[in-house]
Amino acid sequence: MGRIVVTQFITLDGVVEDPGGAEQFAQGGWTFASLNDEYFNYKHAELFACGALLLGRVTYQSLAAARPGRSDATGLAGRMDALPKYVVSSTLTATQWVNTVVLSPPFISDILNLRRLITRDILVIGSRMLVQLLMKHDLIDEYRLLVHPVVLGAGNQLFGKGDVRKLKLTSSRPFSTGVVVLTYVPDRSKVIEMIPSDHHASSSSR
Repeated sequence: MGRIVVTQFITLDGVVEDPGGAEQFAQGGWTFASLNDEYFNYKHAELFACGALLLGRVTYQSLAAARPGRSDATGLAGRMDALPKYVVSSTLTATQWVNTVVLSPPFISDILNLRRLITRDILVIGSRMLVQLLMKHDLIDEYRLLVHPVVLGAGNQLFGKGDVRKLKLTSSRPFSTGVVVLTYVPDRSKVIEMIPSDHHASSSSR
């Protein structure tokens, strides 16, 4: 059975919106200052180690606009073309990128089937809303958070209100640019008890 592995560029304040600067977000492109050989080598190894990509529509279309038919000395573009790509979308009907399959609603049964069929890691790149859907159904086996040394103060965040999870750190890897790769797996051995909101109110009034 394959593992579902989420890999995310993320800021210190939890923002994951527009790391590459293509989504017209005012603070977009915040990863560029941290790009170096360490960074590229990590992403290269990650891509070649996985067996398939699972993507949301927006991320898929962003990658599809830049990747198909390109070649590079590292083989990264060719690897992206060759990998099976599964796109979760209720609106996408036609695709031109090779090895693409569109998963239509209700999604979860198809995703569970992918886990059974694919023996290597199923890599989820970006795709914030898809990640939140997977979290809701407790389908994520590993989180790889590339934490960038920047605070944006605005933008869509990976974890939304009500997302309560207990994670276990399995590794940390700092880059010379200040980026730290934090790898977590779900800790399902512990139940987190929510503190009632009125407790916060009474505590703050003291």
